[in-house]
This record gives sequence, structure tokens and C-alpha cells, in this order.
Amino acid sequence: MASDLVPGYGPQTIPGAGPEPGPESGPESPYVVWSKRLVMAIAVAMSLFHLYIAFTGPPNAFVLRSTHLGFALVLAFLSMPGVLRRRPAGPGVLDWIFAGAAIAACAYPIVESTYFNTRMVYVGPVSLTDMCFAVLMMAVVLEGTRRMIGLILPLTAVLFLGYQVFLTNVDLVRLLEYQYMTTDAIFGIPTQVSATYVVLFVLFGALCERMGVGKLFMDFALALTGHTAGGPAKVAVVSSGIFGSISGSAVANVMTTGSFTIPLMKRIGYKPAFAGAVEAVASTGGQIMPPIMGAAAFVMAEFLGVSYLTVAGYAILPALLYYFAVFLAVHLEARKQGMVGLPKADLPRLWEVLRDRGHLFGPLVVIIGTLLLGYSAPFAALCGILSVVPVALLRRTTRHEVTWPKLVDALASGAINAVIVAMACASAGIVIGVISQTGLGLSFTGVVRALAADSLVLALMLTMVAGIILGMGMPTTPAYIVQVALLVPALVKLGVAVEAAHLFVLYFAILSAITPPVAIAVYAACGIARGNIFDTSYTAVKLALTGYIIPFMFVFGPSLLLIGDLQTIVLTCITATCGVALLSVGLQGYLFAPVRWLPRLLFVGAAFVLIKPGLTTDLIGAGLASAGLLLDWTSRKASLRSEGTSAGE
Repeated sequence: MASDLVPGYGPQTIPGAGPEPGPESGPESPYVVWSKRLVMAIAVAMSLFHLYIAFTGPPNAFVLRSTHLGFALVLAFLSMPGVLRRRPAGPGVLDWIFAGAAIAACAYPIVESTYFNTRMVYVGPVSLTDMCFAVLMMAVVLEGTRRMIGLILPLTAVLFLGYQVFLTNVDLVRLLEYQYMTTDAIFGIPTQVSATYVVLFVLFGALCERMGVGKLFMDFALALTGHTAGGPAKVAVVSSGIFGSISGSAVANVMTTGSFTIPLMKRIGYKPAFAGAVEAVASTGGQIMPPIMGAAAFVMAEFLGVSYLTVAGYAILPALLYYFAVFLAVHLEARKQGMVGLPKADLPRLWEVLRDRGHLFGPLVVIIGTLLLGYSAPFAALCGILSVVPVALLRRTTRHEVTWPKLVDALASGAINAVIVAMACASAGIVIGVISQTGLGLSFTGVVRALAADSLVLALMLTMVAGIILGMGMPTTPAYIVQVALLVPALVKLGVAVEAAHLFVLYFAILSAITPPVAIAVYAACGIARGNIFDTSYTAVKLALTGYIIPFMFVFGPSLLLIGDLQTIVLTCITATCGVALLSVGLQGYLFAPVRWLPRLLFVGAAFVLIKPGLTTDLIGAGLASAGLLLDWTSRKASLRSEGTSAGE
């Protein structure tokens, strides 16, 4: 569920957790070995701390969030030295200085917790010590984010800070106070979500991966769809959807399932560009697929003031529509190209997969069951974590997966992967602090409404573009958080349901992973498929085009989010499914046979009309679809008749 993993940085590169250096690289120095062990020990300690907090209950906000950020910052500085060429040699002097500064900045709110919790913002005095630690905290957060994620997010935070310092009349002292000494900025909701939700679900995903759950998902998908037309591509869709439900990371999904599915797709005749695009699009849906969505979903639950289970309920039908569209596009492309599935003799049998490894679905069932019983998401994650090892020990076929090295590795990799989210949330907190303190959000809402001229469609288009651009430059979670502050209020004022507005901006922050020019999931897939990046990007957008339409569907029809009466929900689901299917047929140009351009246009037109629910639009959509089907049938019949005449002559 590490929704913001960066390519090439994950469990396999954790200091101390990866393979030993080969003979050609030479033996590591004692300092390098010691620093790797130290980083691994700190990572394990971070995981154990959060497990303890989940079991006993969190301390006060400043203590929990400061400790969480302290662990994350130290790991960021020691595991990712600032000088690139030094990284194989371990942390340098500057890295240790940054780590020490991070410890000091995070320790101050803990040592002075009574002072922090009892003072009144804007009323109590701010001492020189307070200001020094505030500056120190902001500096280490921005540098830690730069190391773990890149320059875009910290630069964004610096630009917002520059706006507040030079273009507003907010006092510098009060800026530092608000950023560091309140729970509305660095220690705000994003950091709270990172400390209470995200780290536990990331740890759950790491444990599941080490216990062989990934192999279960892959074999399960192969047994279900491997023998059908375009089987490996469907395996990619199913396995990425299932795996994404516990990882929530597009890049992590691509690198995990794609290393198996992409070569299989190429083997049966799919072009490298199509194989890479299928995997990238299927993997991107992981962040919107319950039961465990991306980190931003937990932030959404806090912003909306509802349970995580409620957010998962909002997301389930749009997520299923997304994967239905991708699955249908893959099927139609396979039929159009005349591709067949894999030989059944080469595939695992479903009953054998379920017999040998089916019990590994148990931890997911535990999490879903705990949430359905009304318990909190952190408690559900804890129950899921505690169930992983006992479930793996149930059968001989998975018992060998449970070893102390794997458990330690899971604890370490879970913490390291959570660091990326923690840094993103802390930097996003700086941006949120500026927006809240200066009232920039209200001003931006007015600008959006003025540009859109109170047109909801235009406002949605502007929000879509902004979401994709923000998502290109930063991970999903901070991109979503910034949009909540700047764009969601404008949509709500234009009449969009608040739940639909939040999910709308989240969708496009996620879809930026496959949207050129910065399509990070596509880049990862191209690395495996060895395909042309432009061809792969174009194919990915074409496959996922329905995904770009679905957010407009639930904005105009909130019943798609399970909001409203049962009859309306069912009717909206039917029309949305028809719209998705028609759009897939129109874009792929194939139904039972190749479809000519005029019926394709009618199918696409019907799909766009069905975006807006209502009797009138439903009737127009049905009419266009019927006309398209009639034209397609008559043209095919005429073609068959002419072929028969030619054969008779």
C-alpha cells in the first residue's frame, strides 16, 4: 500500500536487506556494514513502535507525530545520502548532521509536550528557541523530501512559503509558530494519517509479500483467465487489481506483477507497447481499489470525517468500472488480433491454487471483517498484520515462508517504504499551513469560479488538468491534499457532492501516473517491456480513457458512489456499465468483428451521453447505441453476402 514508491527504491534496496555484494564489487568496509545494520535496526524499531502504538493506543498528537517524523527523517538521511556518489559508501558527515538536526527538531515537541499542548496559538509568546527549532524542522523536512521523492514537492512548498513571506502581511514569527507549534501544518492531518494508518498498511503489504501472497495472486489470476483470448493480458489486469488492493502503488505493482505478465503477453504476440500499457494501466488502478487503497484514501477519510470503510464504499463501483473497462479493452484487442490464451496444461489449476495457498486470502478477510464490524482502520490493519504469520503457518505449502530473516526484512522494508509517504505528507503539511493561514484557498476558489464562469463542466475540466499536472510533479497523496485545499471548495460551491469532489480530484492525481509526459508507471512498464515510450504512453491513455470519464460519471451521478436510494444506484450502475462497454467498443473498433468508423462514432457518442444520468440522456444514449448496433449488423451482413457472392463466382 505504499502508494508513493519511487522506481528502483523499495525492499530490494534497503540497506542490509539486499543481496550481498558480488566478488566483482569487492568486500564492503566495516563502516558500510555497520551503517546498513544501524539503518535496518532503526527501520525495525520504527515498525515495532507503530505496532505498539496500534495495540496500546496513540499518545497525544505532538508526541506521536513528532516520533513518527523523527524515525522517518533519520531513515531518510541515513539510507539516502545526499551526495549521489557517496551512497554505496554509506552516510557521510553531512548526512549525520542532518540526522542529528532531525532528532533535535522532533524531540523538542516531545520534551516540551506540556508547553506545546497548553499554549494558545497567536496569543502565547514565541521564544527564540521555538523559532530556531521551527526553522530547523522545516529545513530537515524539505531536505528529507528532496532525497526520498525529488525536487518538485519541496520546491512547491518553498514557493508557497515565499508567497506567504513576501506577498502577504502574515508576521514571520506567526508563520513559524503555525507551521511548527500547531497541528494544522507539518504536524497536521496528513502526518497524522501517515503515523496512524499508512505505516500499518504498508507493513501489512510487506508481510504479505514475504509470506508468498504475491504468488497466490498471480497463480489465481492465471488459473482464472490464462486460457482465454489474450490470457496473459487478462492475468495482468486481474493480478494487478488484486495485488494493488494491498499495495496501492502503481510503480510497485508494475515492478512486481509486470516482471511476470509482460513477458507472457509478448510471448503470445502482443506488441511491447501494448503489453507495457496494459500492465501500467492495470497497476495504476490499485490506488482506487478497495479493500486497501492508496495512502490518499486514508487522508480523504480524515478530511471528510468518515470511516475508511465509508470511503472504500464510495470507491468500489468506480474501481470495478475501471477494471471492467480495461479487461474489456484487452479482450476486444485480443479478439481483433486473433490471439489465443495459454495452453491449459501450462497453467495452474484453480482448485490446486486454492488448496495449496488459498488460506493466504485470510489476512485480507480479517481486515475486511474487522472494518465491517465497525472497528477503526488502524485496528483492522493491526489485526491483519497479526494474522499473517499464523495463517501462513496453517499449511505445509506455505510454512517454509515463515522465517526470522523474512520477518525482520518485512519490518524493515515496511518502515522504509512508509518513509516516502511520511516525507510527502510532512511537506504537503507545509503547503496546507500556508493555504490555511493566508486564506489562499478562498482566493483560489474565486479564481476557479471566475475562469469557469460558473460552468460546472468547465470547472471540472480545469480541475482535471490541475490534478493531472500536480500528480505529474509529486506523489498522489500531496497532490490530492493540495487540490483539496485549492480546488475542492470551488467544485462544492458549484453544487458537486463533497464526496464526489474529493474522489474526483483523487482520480486525476492517480491517473497522472499514466498520463504523458510524466507517466511514471508507463516508464516502469517500458523498462520491462522494452517498448517505445511514446507508443506505450499513447496506448495506455487509449486503454484508460474510460478511467478519465468515470469521475465525470460520479460527479453527475453520485449514486455511483452508493449515495442515494437502491433503485437509483442500480439504474446508474447499469447505465454506467453500458457507457463503459460502448466506449471500449468504439475505441477498440471491434465487437464480434471489426467495426466501421460510423458505428464507432455512434458508440462513443452514446457513451458520452450516458455520463449524465437521467431519463432523457439514457434514452438518447440507448438510441445512439441501437443505431450503432444496427449499422454494424447491416454492414457485416452486407460484407458476408458480398463474400458469399464472390465465392460463388
